[in-house]
Amino acid sequence: MSDIRVASRYAKSLLELAAEQNVLDAVHNDMVSLVKVCEESRDFYLMLKNPVIKHDKKRAILHKVFTKANKITLAIFDIITRKNRESILFEIAKQFDIQYNVHMSIERASVTTAVPLDKELKKQLEDVVRKISKLDKVDLIEKVDEEIIGGFILKVGDRQIDDSLRTKLKALDLKFSQNPYIKEF
Repeated sequence: MSDIRVASRYAKSLLELAAEQNVLDAVHNDMVSLVKVCEESRDFYLMLKNPVIKHDKKRAILHKVFTKANKITLAIFDIITRKNRESILFEIAKQFDIQYNVHMSIERASVTTAVPLDKELKKQLEDVVRKISKLDKVDLIEKVDEEIIGGFILKVGDRQIDDSLRTKLKALDLKFSQNPYIKEF
């Protein structure tokens, strides 16, 4: 069975247990923290994937790093290390976040701009995401990439709206290069 399918099953079970115990938001925050730690610390991520490091050692490291985590989060860490599945812990956390957003009817979208968004423009983009997704709750992740020159790239689910100046300039360059009326020098 693929790691994503296994991770998805663990995430679903964790989501149901956290909802039943009324600690869904706390567990979600812990899972988001785990994703953040794995993304920011390559050593931590590689430690989880490393088959040479003993499972008890990984469990102890998880408990030290996440001292303020919810008891259900710590329990899932224990179960996963006991089952020798620490290598998919990062994927479990990502799957949990996806399932949490579905459960809470939250649409996650990302917008890439050349400069940081002001409040008014951010609100307008959130309204666009609400219109596209037909959901009231929106989690808009902002990214700044000066290479797009201007405009924005909005990703909502599997849809992408690319209204960046870089893309428009590339399209214009392609159009000019295909012009049969102008001879190349």
